[in-house]
This record gives sequence, structure tokens and C-alpha cells, in this order.
Amino acid sequence: MTSSRPSVADKRKTFHKLHEAGCFVIPNPWNVGSARYLQGLGFKALATTSSGHAHSEGYADGAQSQDDVLAHYRELAAATDIPLNADFENAFADDPEGVATNVTRCVATGVAGLSVEDSPKAYAAAGADCLYAPGIKTREQIEAVVKAVAPKPVNFLNSGAYGFTVSDLTAMGVRRISVGGSLARVAMHAFVKVAIEIAKDGKFDGFAGLISNPELNKFFSEDRKKLSL
Repeated sequence: MTSSRPSVADKRKTFHKLHEAGCFVIPNPWNVGSARYLQGLGFKALATTSSGHAHSEGYADGAQSQDDVLAHYRELAAATDIPLNADFENAFADDPEGVATNVTRCVATGVAGLSVEDSPKAYAAAGADCLYAPGIKTREQIEAVVKAVAPKPVNFLNSGAYGFTVSDLTAMGVRRISVGGSLARVAMHAFVKVAIEIAKDGKFDGFAGLISNPELNKFFSEDRKKLSL
């Protein structure tokens, strides 16, 4: 039976088209399970999170080797049918030649795009397709960045409780919204809180209202059937 899953080329074409108009949310899973669940919710693309994956593996953000990071990208790209953007930090290099070499390795993992942290003004001039300015938080800052690099699309990292909705950011001219490690921290926060309650107070109240094992089994069983089609 011929697989109906999209090729890497298909995903890259789709990803490029997503940036042409409108605004879309690109959430950040930290493992295959979270990636497949987000895909199942109907998101059009996903992005990795360096901090989320590092913490899940017992590392501080930025402490993983390039080989480990690339293996993670390869696993997520193979497990999902929608475009995956790689949070490639500083490309594990400090010079243009090193960046070029490592970006080539990253592209080979099957990701649809990748982000390198540096100066959005400089990357705009170099031909980057989408720009990201870390640290901006206010409406004034966001609108200033959007205006400064127009007509290049801008990604806003909505990793805190800034009060902006998708509609708000669309109106500001943002083309893409990511959440960085925030979803992973939501999971870790819940785990830490309940674990501390058990260790210190001997209470298990934090288990109330959890999604059930059968619910998760149902989702992932049906999800696996789709993979085999």
C-alpha cells in the first residue's frame, strides 16, 4: 500500500505557504506524544522547544549536544505529518561557516524550517523568510518590529501571560505565534506541584480531574491507525 503521508518537500511547501498571509499558531511540543496530540488538535504546523526537550531529558536549556538535538528533530519530523520548525538556538556556532555547516545538518533531519537566534534586522537583509525578535513583550515593541522588517513575516514568542489573543496579534501584523517552552513548563509545573504535595504532605489531591488513561489510550490508538494508512 502506498503511503499517503506527506513528503518532506510537501511539508516545506505547506510551511512556506502558511507565511504568505494571515496569522497562525505554531505550538511547541517537546516529545512525540505531545507533537502527535497537538497535530490531532488541528494545528497547521509545530515548532520544537530547546528548553522543553532539554528539561525532559534532564538538562538545562542549551546544555544538550548538537547530535542529541538533531536526533530529536529527526524523531519529531518523522512522527508528524505537518511542518516542523526547529528551534536551532545559535546553530551551535559563532561564525558564518559554522552556522552554514550546522544548518545543513539540521535541514537533513527533515524539518520544514529552522530558527536561528541573532539579529532580525541582519537576517532580514540576508534573506530570512520569517523573523523573530526574542524578548519583545509590549504592543509597542511588537508593532515596531513588524513595521521595521515589513513585508517580512514576524514570529511572536507568546511565552508569558501577556494578555494577547490570536486576534490581537493578528491585528498587530504578527504572522506566526509560537509559545516556546511554555507548554512543556505547564506539564512540568503540574508534575512538580503534585510531587511536592506527595513528598511533603502525603496528599494526592493533585490527581483530581486528570485526563484518564482510557482517554489517552483512545487518542493514541486511533492516531497510530492513521499512521498506518
